[in-house]
Amino acid sequence: MAAKFLNILTGINRISAPSSGSMILVGDLYGAMPETHTTFLGREPVDHAWQAAFGQLITLSTTKRPHGPDFDPYLDELTREVGALIKEIQPHVIHAQYLGFALSQAFTRTAGNIPIISVAHGPDVMVAERSAREREGLNEVAAASAAIVAPTFALADRIDRLTGHRFTDRLTVIPWGIHLSHAQVRDQSPTGSGPLSLVHAGRLDDNKSTITAVEALALTHQPHDLTIIGQGIRREHLEQRAHELGLQNRVRFDPFLPRAELWRRLPNFDAFVFTTRDLEAFGLVLIEAQAHGLPVAYSDLPGVREILGSTGAPYTPGDPRSLADALDKMGRDHHHRRSALTKAALNNARRYDIATTSHRLRELTLRVTS
Repeated sequence: MAAKFLNILTGINRISAPSSGSMILVGDLYGAMPETHTTFLGREPVDHAWQAAFGQLITLSTTKRPHGPDFDPYLDELTREVGALIKEIQPHVIHAQYLGFALSQAFTRTAGNIPIISVAHGPDVMVAERSAREREGLNEVAAASAAIVAPTFALADRIDRLTGHRFTDRLTVIPWGIHLSHAQVRDQSPTGSGPLSLVHAGRLDDNKSTITAVEALALTHQPHDLTIIGQGIRREHLEQRAHELGLQNRVRFDPFLPRAELWRRLPNFDAFVFTTRDLEAFGLVLIEAQAHGLPVAYSDLPGVREILGSTGAPYTPGDPRSLADALDKMGRDHHHRRSALTKAALNNARRYDIATTSHRLRELTLRVTS
């Protein structure tokens, strides 16, 4: 019997380019989903190579406005635009990315009898925990959803608490993934002991807490060096702090890299440092690092522990001394410990193929639409 064809409407209210983990994920996810036509709603400018993952990409014309006195009129205008598009597209199902954000609320208010699957990404949950207004939006979308997808049980539990345990039976955990077949492992495993060539990649903001890695380097017994890849509001502060600590020769700053270039460079390093301090929905970059054979030193957060478990080296989140100790331990037993962590990393990464993520989301969508 032929597989059912699905017409999916989704979108993220950002520029249509692989500029963040969420945008990279949806490009991979819908590009890997068979027997579907996906219409994606985004913003200008459009990365046309990334756009190819979707059957159609439509740019929203409503001027985006943040929370404040102009938010309600903006949401009303966005809702009218989205409602007109839904009538035109007539999807079988809507995938509302980001619980409670404006586009998801617009989907909720115009879907009618079209079922909604909402997908949590992390920032939506973080803002809802801090703001009553954002929490109202999250609950509005959750109430309208036939299913709520989270990438980890830890994130699903936080959503369950934010929604007063009213939608527990709608919560489904579907781990995210990457194109594992594209990852390359270095030709030779490292031998001996000594300083490590470390890499950190991601957005440079307070929650990502890259400062933990910089300050840890000042506390290590071995002169490890660190390359920081990414952009963000804390970049200047991080550079200043590295200078204050006399680390200007051991800490290097590189700009945000397209994923293909980041993946090309990852095998050149000895280990990856992950420093998020509060909430991390999944941490795709962790799997990217492991898929390239890099041992990972990671902040021991519930969601991250769920993904990595014993396949990485945990340390206390936000604690430079704890991270310094983890790095020195890895450096002292370079051959045995790093070889074991490299093997464990590669085995763990194999659990997170984007094809599996895509298959599970499609199966959930079929159940909802039937």
